[in-house]
Amino acid sequence: MIKNSPARTTVSLQFGRFAGSSEHRAVLTRARALRWVRHALDCPGEIAVRIVGETEGRALNREYRGKDYATNVLTFDYEREPSVVADLVLCAPVVAREARAQRKTLEAHYAHLLVHGTLHAQGWDHERSERDALAMEALEILLLGALGFANPY
Repeated sequence: MIKNSPARTTVSLQFGRFAGSSEHRAVLTRARALRWVRHALDCPGEIAVRIVGETEGRALNREYRGKDYATNVLTFDYEREPSVVADLVLCAPVVAREARAQRKTLEAHYAHLLVHGTLHAQGWDHERSERDALAMEALEILLLGALGFANPY
């Protein structure tokens, strides 16, 4: 179970320049991002959350993962002990499209992706095996439920 250290966790929130950013700024406040990230951490952390447009999201995914498309969340983890240090980059247009397709609110999808990215920053990996994927999904469901959100899957 996650043993959170909220007093020793900082979250910075940055928004790139992209069309429709005001809608995303209204939904994803620093207070919400801080709450969701802290809830998913099992130790203190310094997490930078950056919300980007499609061009920046695609360029980062291509450069760091070799995939030529914008993805919903990229996690850059730099340190896991004694505290987690990471950047989470979320592509706003992808997040919005996925939220609509999954019939969930933009807020619920951001909460899910911030929890998901924070787990990645701590070493969770759903791509290693089906067992790891199921364990990570179960933890996400538990964490999001405690935050008041429905099962994201």
